[in-house]
Amino acid sequence: MNYESTKVIAKEPFKKRFIEKMKDIRRGFRHITVGWVLLYIFMILLAVFCLLPIVYMISSSLKPYDELFYYPPRFFVEKPTLDNFTNLFTALSNSTVPFTRYLFNSIVLTVSIVAGTCLVCSMGAYGLSKFNIPGKNIIFSVVIATLMFSPYVTRIPSFLVVSNLHLLDSYVGIIIVSVGASGNFFLMKQFIDQYPYELIEAARIDGAGEFRIFWKIVMPAQKPALSALIVFSFVGSWNDYFTPLIFISKQSMRTLPLALQSLAGGAGAATLATAGIVAAASLLMTLPTIVIFVIMQRKVIETMTYAGIKG
Repeated sequence: MNYESTKVIAKEPFKKRFIEKMKDIRRGFRHITVGWVLLYIFMILLAVFCLLPIVYMISSSLKPYDELFYYPPRFFVEKPTLDNFTNLFTALSNSTVPFTRYLFNSIVLTVSIVAGTCLVCSMGAYGLSKFNIPGKNIIFSVVIATLMFSPYVTRIPSFLVVSNLHLLDSYVGIIIVSVGASGNFFLMKQFIDQYPYELIEAARIDGAGEFRIFWKIVMPAQKPALSALIVFSFVGSWNDYFTPLIFISKQSMRTLPLALQSLAGGAGAATLATAGIVAAASLLMTLPTIVIFVIMQRKVIETMTYAGIKG
């Protein structure tokens, strides 16, 4: 067998796969109908419509001062500039506390609350789901009942508890009132309930400890639920304005939402002067949540699909 015949034989499988692929494409086009095309056009238009607020926010943050007050308003920026971001950092840095301090407080609190929420809600859900605890149904009913109350209502007793523990104006005071959200606990319990109890019993027979079973066996199977929990917890704590407002009075302990809200306050000339700064601040506050969701979106959608099927 010479070199040319070897090349022909090597090309035959590729050619065969190519032909089969083209046949699959033709079969796919046969199923395309007018209704299918109209549905996809509608979905594309709907997606573009949902993106319009984000596009407008980005455009507004890049507008110079004169473009912000055009009448009628213009959707897209004509002469983009970064002056709004520069003015934002300058305005916050001119206060007694630098901008980096507000950013540091927000990052520390958000990371701590997300990690604490995943740990506390997962361990609590695992214990209530897989252990025969006396009164477990009553405890779960109380957790479900708390979903009927607004979070703003529960901040009054939470403030009294944190005040009596002398944890006001501290990271710990905000963290302990944020990690035990009943909605997050309910989400984790519904997923852990689906985990086979026989696998846990088999691990116990093999001599595995309870924490090892929880951490090495049960939790790896809960990655979709944990991903959704991370997204919900991150968005809630990063954008939380009310909780730091209640538990923090020191300027040096304030978070980004509190600092940026102070820039948006006022009326008349003060509001006009800070319009570009507020637009830039809104973009900075929104970008991290968008990035987190883009990274976790596949797991979050998988969680919703799984929950819908089980429901």
